[in-house]
Amino acid sequence: MPSRDQILSVLLEAIKSASTDQAELVYDGEDFALTHIAESQIQQNLIRDDCSIVARVINGKKIGVASTNKLNIDAVKQAISDAVDISTFQEPDEKFVSLPESEKAPDVDAYFESTANYSPSDRANAVWQMNKVAGAQGFHTAGAFKTVTNRVAVINSLGTEQYFAGTKAELTLTVSGDNGLSGYAYGYSRDASKLRPGGIAETATRKAAAGKDPITLPSGQYTVLLEPAAVGQLLLFLGFMGFGSGTFVQHRSFMSGKIGEMIAGDKFSVEDDASNPQMLGMPFDYEGVPRKTVELVTNGIAKGVVSNSYDANLMGTTSTGHAHIATKSFTPYPKNMVMAGGNSTVDEIIKSVKRGIYITHFWYVNYLNPMQTMVTGTTRDGTFLIENGKVGGAIVNMRMRQSILEAFSNILMLSKERVLYPQYSVVMLVPYALIDKFNLVEEQA
Repeated sequence: MPSRDQILSVLLEAIKSASTDQAELVYDGEDFALTHIAESQIQQNLIRDDCSIVARVINGKKIGVASTNKLNIDAVKQAISDAVDISTFQEPDEKFVSLPESEKAPDVDAYFESTANYSPSDRANAVWQMNKVAGAQGFHTAGAFKTVTNRVAVINSLGTEQYFAGTKAELTLTVSGDNGLSGYAYGYSRDASKLRPGGIAETATRKAAAGKDPITLPSGQYTVLLEPAAVGQLLLFLGFMGFGSGTFVQHRSFMSGKIGEMIAGDKFSVEDDASNPQMLGMPFDYEGVPRKTVELVTNGIAKGVVSNSYDANLMGTTSTGHAHIATKSFTPYPKNMVMAGGNSTVDEIIKSVKRGIYITHFWYVNYLNPMQTMVTGTTRDGTFLIENGKVGGAIVNMRMRQSILEAFSNILMLSKERVLYPQYSVVMLVPYALIDKFNLVEEQA
């Protein structure tokens, strides 16, 4: 993967060829390595090292976008020329104001050699550790271990110049056995040496072993204790459905017309904060705008949404630094959500429950009604009955049909402990959550 100086020198030289009102170049490079596991065996080892250089040019109100994956001056100049040609065929966008002119974003030390140099042998050793733990109890492993090194650079003709390098490691594991027994656990860190494959396997194996002879519960409203992965899955969909400026300005967001109003319970607070020391998030967006910390919901009150420069101009505000690369057309959404925790330990929360359901995570979560934040999905890989303050036997998986905001209006307790949970391109810092009146439906055989 090329160095910072190599990337910036090519971009800065190439952009001089842009004979347009404004121009922008974005380098997005990724060194991606994946080990895929099934039936306790490595099924796939994949390494991909690629990049995209996206040119965006502005001629009056006409916008053209083109790209290349070749980091050399001639190729990038050609992408700029192609973008200019494309712009001549576009209708003027009268709502467009300007590319942003941004100050330098703070440096973030998110690059770890331990991750960048993590080898296929290292991942194979992690698989061996997990197989040893799960195999001792007769279980099989399945999952994925990936490591990623990213380099992003943004420059434009208005003087913006940003650069970021970061790494991340993500391990997801499902342990399974006969009669449908299964357990799930995961690990995430920018520093791969911080992951503990054996410990992750122990957690997943313990859940699988406890899943024998599950009982069936009827459909109804239950008190549920959600692990951070389950909380994160709900929070992710909330972010997609309403925390971005695109749907907000189009009045297709549950936040539209609700700023300053109570939309959830007072125990629910979330902000987008790339600067959180546990996040080490990219400090600028794909327009080069430094990311701001954005209050989304505070004590249940709707506070704001994340935006790019285009939507911010429509709203009469300034960009929060959440633009996607110009080849992506979907709305901005928060990338580093931090949910407030509570004052209790997980054990204290469990001891407070007379009767409830412990949920590890959900499977195949999908929209039902975005404006009402309604989603569906099934519990999976570790669903247990809580009785008289203790986690007991397993229950047959159930389907949720639930408004996320309604669930977050019914929070009873949150854990002090918070865990990083990655999903798609979003990372969330989330606690365990005890929620009342959660809608679960008995799955039909």
